Amino acid sequence: MKLEPRSEKGLLTPDNCVITLIDHQPQMLFGVTSIDRQSLINNVVGFAKAARIFDIPLILSTVETKSFSGNLWPQLQAIYPDQTPIERSSMNSWDDEKFVAAVKKSGRKKIVLAGLWTEVCVAFPSIQAIHDGYEVYVVEDLCGDLDERTHQAAMRRVEQAGAKPVTWIQVMLEWQRDWAHRDTYNAVMDIVKTHAGGYGMGVEYAYTMVHGAPATVHPGWEVPAELVHG
Repeated sequence: MKLEPRSEKGLLTPDNCVITLIDHQPQMLFGVTSIDRQSLINNVVGFAKAARIFDIPLILSTVETKSFSGNLWPQLQAIYPDQTPIERSSMNSWDDEKFVAAVKKSGRKKIVLAGLWTEVCVAFPSIQAIHDGYEVYVVEDLCGDLDERTHQAAMRRVEQAGAKPVTWIQVMLEWQRDWAHRDTYNAVMDIVKTHAGGYGMGVEYAYTMVHGAPATVHPGWEVPAELVHG
């Protein structure tokens, strides 16, 4: 069955957006209390996998890696092992010529943006990108801030500027749109089972208990060699 192309009409598609993940670095994570930090890592990794599945341009950027913030999270770098993050000194990535050039090079006017912290590294580029004619979607559960109040104040500010708040599973399913798209179906379900908590367990249960599919097998784990006693 030949499927119709995904309709746009205000929605995101794999062909109309570019992703920017900004400053997902250790020092920035240390200060986050607006979201559970392990959940934040999980969400970012799940979303990065989805971006690869749908072959969407993704830009990684870091700030003051050596002097303050540390390297990009290794869990995120592992999804894009061949991509070197754009290094900046500016808190505002939209002030960085290399970052803006990478967005322009994508040829896309919809930016799906997330980063740490919401009040600075998300708010500043969102507001200025909108000013420059881009449509910005802030993935709220890939962002974090010093506390809930600062995060919410920043989200209100970007929304007032015209940004659209979204969540990572919502965006992934917006790209998938139709379960008849079998080319990405199994890969999306793998992300759901691995990163989507209770939703993922529900899928695993339906696959195995209702439809009789074999259980998902995850990579094994070995006790580190120095702890193995012969």
